[in-house]
Amino acid sequence: MNNFTTRTITGVLFVICVIGSVVLSHWAFAALFMLISIAGFIEFARILKSGKIFLHKSSVIFLGLLLYSSIVLWEFDVIGLNFLLINLLILPLLLMVELFRKSASPFLNVAAGLLGLGWIFLPLALLSGFFNLGNGPGWLHSGALLGFFLILWIYDSGAYIFGSMFGRHHILERISPKKSWEGFLGGSASGLLTAYLISASFIEFSAIQWMLIAVIIIVFGTFGDLVESMLKRSTGVKDSGSILPGHGGILDRFDAVFLAAPPVYMLIHLLR
Repeated sequence: MNNFTTRTITGVLFVICVIGSVVLSHWAFAALFMLISIAGFIEFARILKSGKIFLHKSSVIFLGLLLYSSIVLWEFDVIGLNFLLINLLILPLLLMVELFRKSASPFLNVAAGLLGLGWIFLPLALLSGFFNLGNGPGWLHSGALLGFFLILWIYDSGAYIFGSMFGRHHILERISPKKSWEGFLGGSASGLLTAYLISASFIEFSAIQWMLIAVIIIVFGTFGDLVESMLKRSTGVKDSGSILPGHGGILDRFDAVFLAAPPVYMLIHLLR
């Protein structure tokens, strides 16, 4: 089985799981992405270990779950905004943990832990805020979230196909030799077309607003991919993992989401 077929099969199964959780309920989606955030952070810690940075995984995961859960519960109106203040304990607790580890680089470990929390747990938690729980039952309250993923997936697939077929001019060769302007332009056209087409079904936003959302997804998603490539290249790692055949690891699959989710979150709340 060639890589494209493997990638396609894995991608289809992955899409079914994500869309299934979205349609099932916002709680199912939040639970799935909590597991994804943990798996992504474990990959992140393993990559940093190759770069001689040793995180205390259990403590950072605990704090990551605290951050993730508090944001999700607030988004779902279970707790008030004041409860988010509990996340102010994250930095003090990370520093306190390092006091007892006898590490050669405690502050580097703390900084890396904060990066993992802000780069992985926070964006995936914000995705739960894409639901519009007052907009009717079932999939009607998840238009922004489904649209976000559809645009991102079609853009990514288009960039992969066009880049494989026509890629000649590199975007940032020293970071990611396979990323080309041809792939970017082909993927961008695919993402923008997707945004226009879904506006007829996902009427929470107009066609122009969906295309604006698509532009943000495309720009920040591309940088997200390059950032993850920078992480792997700086630590000498080829793939973040192998949990997703044909795609690599969780970080390889969600690198675009990590950077695209926060600005899209801001935009959709401004547009509502």
